[in-house]
Amino acid sequence: MKKLSLVSLVILSMLPFSAHAFASAPEYDAVVDARFEGMAGAKINGTPYFNTLNAALEAAPADSAAAHVIFIRAGRYHEKIVVAKPNITLVGENRDSTILTFNDYSGIKDAKGNSIGTWRCATLIVRATDFKAENLTVENAFDYLGNDAKNSADPTRTSEPQAVALMTDRGADRTFLQNVRLMGYQDTLFTSVGRTFIDKSIIAGNIDFIFGAGQTVINHSEIVTRPRGRNMRGEPVGYITAPSTPLADPYGLVIMNSRLVKESDRVPARSCPLGRPWHPTTTFPDGRYADPNAVGAAVFIHCWMDEHITEAGWDKMQGTSRKAGEKDWFYPDNPNHARFAEYESSGPGAQINADRKQLSVEEAQNYTIEKLLHGWNPQ
Repeated sequence: MKKLSLVSLVILSMLPFSAHAFASAPEYDAVVDARFEGMAGAKINGTPYFNTLNAALEAAPADSAAAHVIFIRAGRYHEKIVVAKPNITLVGENRDSTILTFNDYSGIKDAKGNSIGTWRCATLIVRATDFKAENLTVENAFDYLGNDAKNSADPTRTSEPQAVALMTDRGADRTFLQNVRLMGYQDTLFTSVGRTFIDKSIIAGNIDFIFGAGQTVINHSEIVTRPRGRNMRGEPVGYITAPSTPLADPYGLVIMNSRLVKESDRVPARSCPLGRPWHPTTTFPDGRYADPNAVGAAVFIHCWMDEHITEAGWDKMQGTSRKAGEKDWFYPDNPNHARFAEYESSGPGAQINADRKQLSVEEAQNYTIEKLLHGWNPQ
């Protein structure tokens, strides 16, 4: 840590009182602190300070060849964030008290009166290569439970409650999250594109809360199923994964060396499948229907599973049919619909039966981090 120069001490004496606490900040390319009251980008001991993350991102270099590291002090930052510059690294002061939060959801209308949809509702959207985040929380604060508890006839209830916390969008690749919390309910983590590695983290949600077409490895983490806002009357409270992996990608979503737990006793036993195959609606020359090439791949390796995991392990999912007004079902045991498997699961939710495919020892040996991420080894 640098010592403060005489000039820096003079600058500090001219800033509002709250700025004096910033003198102890470690060396970073920028510091974000909600308490900072000076001009955006004002330097303290050579480091620019901001009171919003968006201001710090705007000031970051457009195409840095090395990591541009932004330190974020503890606090709640109510911002919708898009990272569109490569080599951005966000470092929180504390994982549980440095919180990036917003409350958009799929059903919110844009200026044209259209729902923003799942692709635009995320709190944090990554659209550039080599993004890294550590020691912080990304949260979608939409009141999912309150909406879920409403009667279906209630005009204030939305039927589009998807609310993404973090999304990798076009342009993203080599996204690395370490010691982060991703908090939401339906659709918490959306890895739509690229390679993503998540290590020693917490991901919480209920319906399809880890999903998408990207190649994603989650390692040494806690996967937390959260309750619903109403009694599901024997129906699943949610689904952990909903991959839409392109058929050409052999791996898709892999969760390894992790724990699958429930947030509270409000999540019943045998109420949560490991996942279901998502076939998103895509435009073809003859119309819009479920993409047959989105054959979701999800594998759990060396994972401990609590009692909320269903005995069958996996479930089916509907998609738009080629026949107008109809739906197709996609089944977990059909290799043209899904590629699901486990290897050495343990705990009360672990089962070996005809519905839960197990990898062989030889197949499991292919699941190295470097191979799963096609040559990228973030460790």
